[in-house]
Amino acid sequence: MIRQIFKKKKHDPESKIGKLLEKYKIPREYFSINRRSVSRGVLVGLFWGFIPMPMQMLAVIMTTPFIRFNVPIAISMVWLSNPFTMPEMYYMEYKTGNLLLGRPGLEHVQLTLDWFSRHWSDIVVPLYVGTAFYSIVVSYCIYLLINWLWVRSVRKEKHRKEQERRERLRLQNTDES
Repeated sequence: MIRQIFKKKKHDPESKIGKLLEKYKIPREYFSINRRSVSRGVLVGLFWGFIPMPMQMLAVIMTTPFIRFNVPIAISMVWLSNPFTMPEMYYMEYKTGNLLLGRPGLEHVQLTLDWFSRHWSDIVVPLYVGTAFYSIVVSYCIYLLINWLWVRSVRKEKHRKEQERRERLRLQNTDES
């Protein structure tokens, strides 16, 4: 199932993307659609997406010399943290950090700059402990899940093709008889 979402397409050297890759000598693996590249792209994108920081897409780009992955998929994963989802994500990370640290957390949260500036020292440590949990543990678990789904999809497709081949052979043998 997951493989069919990311069907492998060959890059035409005469296409706009092909010309762009050639002109700037961008490795094709940054745009390739295979299990390793896609799952790594999801991992890198979620890793940076969970971290409360500005310019997460730039962090994805800065990661490219160290890990080969599908960059568009990584950037799209970073977009999961956007102005609409950030408050819930960061609150969830803060609560998780408090849980991991064994702290009760703050009550009566107010969404004002004054309140946040008065309580910043109580917020920052649990927030980043929770952030580390989601950036490292959760994104890695999703990476493993995507790898497993991809391998399962390949095996299922091979099994289906083998069944079809056996059925064709069986029909040919009954026709010849």
